[in-house]
Amino acid sequence: MIRVLLVDDHAVMRAGFRMILEAAGDVVIVGEAADGAAAVTAASALHPDVICMDVQMPGVDGLEATRRIVADPGNDAAVVVVTTFDRDDYLFQALDAGASGFLLKNAGPEELTAAVRVAAAGDALLAPAVTRRVIERFARQRVDAPAPAPEPAVDLTEREQEVLRLVAQALSNAEIGERLFIGEATVKTHVSNVLQKLGVRDRVAAVVWAHRRGLA
Repeated sequence: MIRVLLVDDHAVMRAGFRMILEAAGDVVIVGEAADGAAAVTAASALHPDVICMDVQMPGVDGLEATRRIVADPGNDAAVVVVTTFDRDDYLFQALDAGASGFLLKNAGPEELTAAVRVAAAGDALLAPAVTRRVIERFARQRVDAPAPAPEPAVDLTEREQEVLRLVAQALSNAEIGERLFIGEATVKTHVSNVLQKLGVRDRVAAVVWAHRRGLA
């Protein structure tokens, strides 16, 4: 069972998420919080696998709560930011804070359930459209200010570097397998090795890592 903590200052929204996720059959809601400070406390006490985190909340907001949770070495929860506002500043602040994904509240029940499952598995969570916005952001930065020479990924094999570049282009494991003529399970193994060698939590962080170093 996937253990989920729901964080939102609206009780009706938490109730709706609970109903959707508990109907999935493989998710259990271990707790709820109505603000960021309570979320940090609950995450430490309950050790959820995934936290569905709102952004705009009284007191400590969801972005700061995410930073504190991700920075806690005793907490392995994946944070999925779920917000009403499709704003680039929220998106990039969430990624910088260490969130594993970004989902809008108008997403369908299937998308919410899939997001929780994907985050729990440590796999990709950003939709291609969102990934493209991440790519475009770093592309603009390279235009505005000359980027340093690409850093060689000395710890990555040639195949792992190929996989990382394709991950940074928003390709799924299946699409990467087709491009490289290898099985999807093999791709997943390569992605896992890449994340471990880079010392990042998930594919979102790997995309940011690759683009910051000019390897994508």
